[in-house]
Amino acid sequence: MILACDVGGTKTLVALFEPRGEALALSRLESYPSRGHPSLEAILKRFLAAAGSIEPECAGFGVAGAVIAGRAQVTNLAWGVDAVRLAAELHLPSVALVNDLVANAWAVDHLGTEDLAVLKPGTPAPGGNVAVISAGTGLGEAGLVRGGAAGGATAALATEAGHADFAPRTEAEIELLRYLGQRFGHVSYERILSGPGLVNVYQFLRDSGRGEEPAWLREELGKGDPAPAISRAALEERSPLCELALEIFLQVYGAEAGNLALRTMATGGIFVGGGIAPKVYAGLEKAAPARAKRFLGSFRDAFVQKGRFAAMLEAVPVRLILNDRAALLGAAHFARASARA
Repeated sequence: MILACDVGGTKTLVALFEPRGEALALSRLESYPSRGHPSLEAILKRFLAAAGSIEPECAGFGVAGAVIAGRAQVTNLAWGVDAVRLAAELHLPSVALVNDLVANAWAVDHLGTEDLAVLKPGTPAPGGNVAVISAGTGLGEAGLVRGGAAGGATAALATEAGHADFAPRTEAEIELLRYLGQRFGHVSYERILSGPGLVNVYQFLRDSGRGEEPAWLREELGKGDPAPAISRAALEERSPLCELALEIFLQVYGAEAGNLALRTMATGGIFVGGGIAPKVYAGLEKAAPARAKRFLGSFRDAFVQKGRFAAMLEAVPVRLILNDRAALLGAAHFARASARA
């Protein structure tokens, strides 16, 4: 059995996978509130006690945070994760500890057609690198560097690229950069490409006089997390201001996905993960074709518009990850690959 975990600031998923050839079959899955436990070890003890006499052969952990020298501090959570301590807890010589976006990247080769949706068609290069970009609570990016068309080892490329400087492309984005700079000082892509980021874009448009905020919308925004309310109002055609916010969000998302493709030479494809994109995509599937074309076109056009490298970007396919357990599956596959190495 392979033990895998997807460790986040809100919840931690723990699973057992049974190898079946090169595939992995999910045997047991549990979800735990992260803040309800003093440590990851406490969660593992609870999970393994409920699972019975299972002794995993290897273990992989995808963590929402930077992994440095076998240690990670989970974003928005008080406790950290230590590979040496986890290995001792599980009576294993070692465990595989990676950033959650690396875990997502390791999953892409094992996802079926039902787990993916095509955002932009293309022709992937055989043996080409792939990369994942994921906007949710924050923004994550990672890649898989292939051994080439002739085969060879695959290496994971972890990044904290979501915290790199935001590069505006239009007059409106330049104004957005100035607006956010006054609020935050350093303006990263995560200040725009995240749930809080969509709210930042909306507030910029409102505060710069680009639209009206009606009373009903102000009330909805004050009830809880405003990001889903902005997205819903945009997709349901109830607020031109929200529509513009979502359009700019998707333009920046497409532009940064294209940047990632260039930085990693991801000729094998870009995969879009995270919690925001699947919800927006589901809303666009219900929208009128012209509206869906408008919003998806914003993403696709910004992805491709890279000057002399536009032709290369035209060939790169972009797919949306619909499977919300991808990081868990990737952590399990990474664990097995590490154990074999």
